[in-house]
Amino acid sequence: MELVTRIYEETRTFPREELYGLATQLRRAAVSIPSNIAEGQARYSHAEFHHFLRNAKGSLAEMETQIQIAISSTLKKKGQRHYCKRPRKSGAYSILCWTR
Repeated sequence: MELVTRIYEETRTFPREELYGLATQLRRAAVSIPSNIAEGQARYSHAEFHHFLRNAKGSLAEMETQIQIAISSTLKKKGQRHYCKRPRKSGAYSILCWTR
């Protein structure tokens, strides 16, 4: 849930013309991650739960790609870019580093 909040905070700094573009895509992908986990947890079989976990992982990869696009297209001002000094451990780790 912290990830969703941080993505919403960061995308507020995007240019107005991106409000319905990349910002919306990032927000939807961020919301999709915990939503899929919750839905999978509510299912009755392990297979269904794992299916929804795979969907959440896909949304995470989508969001990571969108963040790379935002960075490379300089949607975030240079002073707002944050890079982690530690090696990347996972998609979520790099996303949280980006939003710090």
